[in-house]
Amino acid sequence: MILSCSNISKTFVDNQVLKNASFHIEDYEKAAIVGINGAGKTTLLKIIVGILPADEGLVTFAKDKSFGYLAQHQAVDSENTIYDELLTVKQEVLDLEHALRETEKAMKEVHGEVLEQLLEKYSSLSNRFEDINGYACKSEITGILKGLGFGESEFDKKVNTLSGGQKTRVALGKLLLQKPDLIMLDEPTNHLDLNSIMWLENYLLNYKGAVVIVSHDRYFLDKIATKIIEIDNGVVSSFNGNYSDYAVQKEHLRTEQMNAYLNQQREIKHQEEVIDKLKQFNREKSIKRAESREKMLDKIERLEKPTEVNADMRLTLTPRKTSGNDVMRIEGLSKGFDNNMLFENVSFEIKRGEHVAIIGDNGTGKTTLLKIINELVPPDSGSIRLGTNVEIGYYDQEHHVLHMDKTLFDEISDEYPYLTNTEIRNTLAAFLFTGEDVFKKISALSGGERGRVSLAKLMLSEANFLILDEPTNHLDIASKEILETALNAYEGTILYVSHDRYFINKTATRILELTQKEFVNYIGNYDYYLEKKVILTPMSQNTASTSNEPSAQKLDWQQKKEQQAAQRKKENDLKKCEARIAELEDKIKVLDDKMARPDIATNVAKLQELAKDREEAEKELEELYEKWEELSL
Repeated sequence: MILSCSNISKTFVDNQVLKNASFHIEDYEKAAIVGINGAGKTTLLKIIVGILPADEGLVTFAKDKSFGYLAQHQAVDSENTIYDELLTVKQEVLDLEHALRETEKAMKEVHGEVLEQLLEKYSSLSNRFEDINGYACKSEITGILKGLGFGESEFDKKVNTLSGGQKTRVALGKLLLQKPDLIMLDEPTNHLDLNSIMWLENYLLNYKGAVVIVSHDRYFLDKIATKIIEIDNGVVSSFNGNYSDYAVQKEHLRTEQMNAYLNQQREIKHQEEVIDKLKQFNREKSIKRAESREKMLDKIERLEKPTEVNADMRLTLTPRKTSGNDVMRIEGLSKGFDNNMLFENVSFEIKRGEHVAIIGDNGTGKTTLLKIINELVPPDSGSIRLGTNVEIGYYDQEHHVLHMDKTLFDEISDEYPYLTNTEIRNTLAAFLFTGEDVFKKISALSGGERGRVSLAKLMLSEANFLILDEPTNHLDIASKEILETALNAYEGTILYVSHDRYFINKTATRILELTQKEFVNYIGNYDYYLEKKVILTPMSQNTASTSNEPSAQKLDWQQKKEQQAAQRKKENDLKKCEARIAELEDKIKVLDDKMARPDIATNVAKLQELAKDREEAEKELEELYEKWEELSL
């Protein structure tokens, strides 16, 4: 075991994000931490590496084990070039190389015993140089930089001139070069294109150490995770397997918890009804029974209702009218900036109902294409023609469609002035903005919150052609699933750019790969694209299967009939039991009245006869109470 977390708790003001969290990471294990935005994933990582203190609990690392941590945003600020910045990790290699060169020079000028000493020193330095793979150092740095999406022409760029995403990639490269025993990564795929993500997957899969990742990239987690650590409402649980395994286990667990909750609620309601009925019998024994049941009911540990997945956020996309069959035709389109030609003389069509995903490396022009379609950027040449009745709804990853100086309420009301205040509030509430949140300025929102506002505007647009630029950026997994469900139910046409392979797999019916300045067409989802891309095995043949569905239906019908008959018998028995209880209670009351009469109280023989009848009635009544309780269950 390389890492142990025991009973970690953390509260910010009145929000307890971690409640007695305990888990461990084994040597060489690949684990992922998942949960909704704000669940405490990054907080947990910061507590593990010592950036944040825990309120309670203990973090323990195995002795003599090293770890490395990559935060989401890196403040790398260096005068070094990209290549030289990574080379700083290999300082021991540089020092040894310098020492070897100096020793070589010195050996040329000495003889005898001094030379032998230098030869011994040189041999020792060489052995250490080989042990730390010094000869492969430069090729290793080059391989990592290329894997993370840097071309050789960029190696000489100064780090302090890079974008935030590029700096994060440099920091990731340095961490991978350090090769700690445990790597901890917070959203490492956010700034990587598809090829770089696949490279990182393979790197981590073969990494001779343990890995802990926070990520919303489900495809990535499916590839590398062997354990999922979930944070749900502050509670941390561990699941063996990758993300898909976890999703199945979690759904089963949630179903079991919901069934247990509903069963308990039914039992509580039933017990309350039995207690009321026993009290209505108004007998000393029935009242005692009722009181006994009330005490038992008070001792029951009430189960909390499990949180329903995606219960709060609601997204429904409905076109106002149907477009023509030909939605968009692009012919001879070209675009470049300065001396960089992005794509040249490209042509393709999009038909009604298609869900088309555009994929490709960063910087190839995917977002530029969407901007050209939306007339935000002019093409260098070519034409774009929209079909009959086509109405575009545009989701911009940079949220230029939002006005930073407006409040959420004004953003919606200005765009859709016909909506009432209540309708605007209800729309924003569907995207988790309630109360005073609606009067926040767009500029004050996080990336994920701005994404939700953009989705709200998209929902209201009633467009029949959605153009989406990285719609899953900043969304947690639960929100991605909501969006996937809404897009799959959408009856219009969709064109989107995304590097979220799981999302593409779920929603795309066609893929356009932008590569070598042109678009390559694949009819299918992401798995189909991979299959064709690497020319793997042919698509599996459809296999015929026999079905015994009619006999299964017949069996099901017979079982239902038997159950219904048994239920009717039970109800009849219960009614008979209640009627007999009433008769016996009346009989006992009559016997009590007789035994209290003066003429009988002095008649010993008659009194004994009545007492015997009463005892038999009480005995039968006791048995009937027990039978009634059994039948009522």
